Amino acid sequence: MSIAIEPNLDTYCTAVAQRAKQASMRVANTSTDIKNKWLRRSAQLLRENEERITDANAQDLAAAPGYGLTEAAIDRLRLNRQRIEEIAAALEQIANLPDPIGELMRTTDRPNGLRIEKIRVPLGVVFFIYESRPNVTADAAAICVKSGNAVILRGGKEAIHSSQAIVELLAEAAEEVGLPANAVQLVNTTDRAAVGKFLAMSQYIDLAIPRGGEGLIRRVAAEAKMPVIKHFDGNCHVYVDAAADLAMAKSILINSKCQRMGVCNAAESMLVHADVAGEFLPLIGKAFAEQGVEIRGDERTCELVPESKPATDADYAAEFLGPTISCRVVESIDEAIEHINRYGSKHTDAIVTTDDAAAQEFAARVDSAAVMINASTRFNDGGEFGLGAEIGISTDKFHARGPCGLEELTSYKYVVHGAGQVRK
Repeated sequence: MSIAIEPNLDTYCTAVAQRAKQASMRVANTSTDIKNKWLRRSAQLLRENEERITDANAQDLAAAPGYGLTEAAIDRLRLNRQRIEEIAAALEQIANLPDPIGELMRTTDRPNGLRIEKIRVPLGVVFFIYESRPNVTADAAAICVKSGNAVILRGGKEAIHSSQAIVELLAEAAEEVGLPANAVQLVNTTDRAAVGKFLAMSQYIDLAIPRGGEGLIRRVAAEAKMPVIKHFDGNCHVYVDAAADLAMAKSILINSKCQRMGVCNAAESMLVHADVAGEFLPLIGKAFAEQGVEIRGDERTCELVPESKPATDADYAAEFLGPTISCRVVESIDEAIEHINRYGSKHTDAIVTTDDAAAQEFAARVDSAAVMINASTRFNDGGEFGLGAEIGISTDKFHARGPCGLEELTSYKYVVHGAGQVRK
């Protein structure tokens, strides 16, 4: 498979954005039945074209060492029958989710006889910039179109052949069921300047979503002329309260940190109340040592877990994405909350406690997208929250926060019904 690249970048990017804008107006008024038929037909075509997809993927895998990808990154890039089946199944799951478009959010009857309806509508065109995993290509396309939007996909160069094969099949399904094929477009140039071109096109693009490293996200936030849903660091905390069940705390911390270390909702910091530190820290220190996790802690932590290393301010603010966790012993829940709000990234923070008042205070005062009470930080996820697929986890407050599913890719409008009323 060859990747066609438009020699004139301005012309190419403008054409893609214009096609997306035109397609978005049709998708916005497409019935739920048609969108679901597209999702199910796309899933079927993915299964039927396994060889076509794996042949394209083989090109990406062959080029991967030249891009400096690690073995773990190459494994995330690899597609096989099982992974293609997982992608197809995810599309079918999205088809089974309720369609948010057209939802009547609120109705108000005014004394003058006007009926005011608040109705959920699509955003329009989404520009999505993401990492190299090809399954994200299908997930993002599905969630954008199901929520009535068109999407421009700018994936990593490492997966461009795999993503192209997937998008071609999605377009084929779209044409079959009556959706505009341009509702889903993949940017076919690896030129990084293309990102800047699209970010300037607020006349065509309604929302930008970067999903990747901090450098990419800060670039998009700085350059975009349209709103951006951002996902910065995931410095997630687990606070073990004075009233914690310590066996539960150990289980939650090990799961939060070790179930998958390289993800944004993995725990990177633990706070332990001084009243239970003497008993709990040697226990969790041994458990982390067995998992190969290094603790970087304050003076009290290093006394109780001698193999720990002294922590710096940078450690408390770090997203390690690996086998390291910071630790601090605190004298009160106030001190724990202050620490989280100072060093945290507003992503996911957890408390382990049997004290309902402490749990309520923690939930009210910790300024994060998700607060977990006696549960692992790893649950901050669209699928685990029952949202189906997600396009990312936002650490913003406007207009979406936390896992971004179908509803987060919508806005609303007011529709007012009258019978000839005029304002006096």
